[in-house]
Amino acid sequence: MPIRHLPPETVNRIAAGEVVERPASAVKELVENALDAGATRIEVQIEGGGLTRILVADDGHGMAPDQLELAIERHATSKLEPDDAGDVDLLRISTLGFRGEALPSIGSVARLTLTSRPSTGGDAHALRVEGGRVTPPGPAAFPGPHGTRVEVRDLFYATPARLKFMKSERAEAMAIAEELRRQAMAHEAVTFSLDVEGRPVLRLPAEHPGDEGRLRRLSAILGRDFEANALLVDHTRDDLRLSGYAGLPTYSRGNAQHQYLFVNGRPVKDRLLQGALRGAYADFLARDRHPAAVLFLDVDPLKVDVNVHPAKSEVRFRDSALVRGLIVGGLRHSLAAAGHRASTTVATDALAGFRAHEGVGGGVLGVGATGGEARGWSGWDAWTAPATHTAQTIPGLNDRSARVEPDHLTPHTPYPTPQTPDDIDRPLGVARGQLHGTYIVAQTRDGLVLVDQHAAHERLVYERMKAQMAEGGVARQTLLVPEVVELDPAEAERVADRAGELAELGLVVEPFGTGAVLVREVPALLGQVDAAGLIRDIADDLAEHGAALALKERLGEVCGTMACHGSVRAGRVLSGPEMNALLRQMEATPHSGQCNHGRPTYVELKLADLEKLFGRR
Repeated sequence: MPIRHLPPETVNRIAAGEVVERPASAVKELVENALDAGATRIEVQIEGGGLTRILVADDGHGMAPDQLELAIERHATSKLEPDDAGDVDLLRISTLGFRGEALPSIGSVARLTLTSRPSTGGDAHALRVEGGRVTPPGPAAFPGPHGTRVEVRDLFYATPARLKFMKSERAEAMAIAEELRRQAMAHEAVTFSLDVEGRPVLRLPAEHPGDEGRLRRLSAILGRDFEANALLVDHTRDDLRLSGYAGLPTYSRGNAQHQYLFVNGRPVKDRLLQGALRGAYADFLARDRHPAAVLFLDVDPLKVDVNVHPAKSEVRFRDSALVRGLIVGGLRHSLAAAGHRASTTVATDALAGFRAHEGVGGGVLGVGATGGEARGWSGWDAWTAPATHTAQTIPGLNDRSARVEPDHLTPHTPYPTPQTPDDIDRPLGVARGQLHGTYIVAQTRDGLVLVDQHAAHERLVYERMKAQMAEGGVARQTLLVPEVVELDPAEAERVADRAGELAELGLVVEPFGTGAVLVREVPALLGQVDAAGLIRDIADDLAEHGAALALKERLGEVCGTMACHGSVRAGRVLSGPEMNALLRQMEATPHSGQCNHGRPTYVELKLADLEKLFGRR
């Protein structure tokens, strides 16, 4: 078959398939155009999931009539300027768009109406494109002083085969809403609105630029729980800056859909960034849990390539190791600054598990009880019944438990009173008792705290072991016979390139010809280890996440196991000083609010929460 030129219409439709994959892709391109035009207000309306109609209106600087015709020509853009020699620098890109493909791509597969009024003055004009056929611009009505309105009808009518691959109207509308939320996260000073079938779905007023305004915008999008459990991230290394908010480990999710990553204000999906985020939380979350985070990376345009894919959702960094180090180090620093703090949702979940229980005689005995007995409580040996009855001992009161009472109690003092005002004002309060030999009950000035003694002490021991490893390094065990591991050449090269990082973790490897690495030493903590299996797991992690998570997780599991065996066991009765010492250590140790798998080590209930349980407010 001879080689021939394709018709221009066919070329345009092929190119359109790369840029406009679905209605959400069209909205993304149009919103980015509006942002590049300096818009402070962006309105989006859709019908039929965006397939029937899309309208994107902004108050940007607008376009003159002669610019309208250029706007719908392929590779025509106002965002790149040639130098004196006529060359265009594709490495120094400071705008969201720059390829000049969005409007011509949409116009080649849909019915496009482009209406604009320039901020420099003059009348508004409109231009129409149907399946690639252009109608010259003419005068048109325009509601605002300046800006642009882009209306897209019958998307993909010119490529009906593409319509067969569209999802339901509801799914497409949800994808558009998600895309608009992503854009709104990165531009808190811009007002965004979305109407679906004439119904308001999204209303995001402009916020003041900066961390506070950004957090309010994120709260409006992700909910108040994220605002209450997010840690401020702001770190700089060389000419890179990482900012945004990251959720506490106890605020983890079951999937990675609550991770939003931006590079120079552009939403991206990058494996390097996702792997670095996962690596930063490796010590705090199990494999099936994922952190919630909204992170913004500002980098010199010369050091990042955004011209990797027409959709501009992928980027490449000149120094990927520096980027990864900034993300991992910055996030761990922010997590350490959180100290023993746990997420507010822990208390909410705990309150949801309480229920009022009626005891013998119909009176309310307690909250959350499953029967007439209060087993395992370390409180007081007797309770005072009504005047017509004599004091009785509650069954189970003296089960394996401990209690903490002030030394100055007398027989006439029915309840203990705070004797250590300094401790009761501490974050975790002062210990008052022990439940079932497992849970410490502490009183704070405005509530109570329940502590899982085993999980809490396990975390303390684990953090101590990590600090010791950091000071002395990971002890290595030399193999009697070095093991050769066969890999794919690309995998072997990736592993060899990380030899220095692996050596810090106790694994010494070196290249061994093409497609193989030689293992000379392994971490002593791992004992008998399948070196070949470990290297293959590391190679997979490097390919997928850019980090040797397999080795770090195995070391973490060993440290966790050792910490588990060396920590206070559940069922052990603790004395008052021991309980209070544990509380003080938790307050002084970073990350003590969660165990090694991201579960909370304590639950705090405020006095207001307790009053709600008993109907006092």
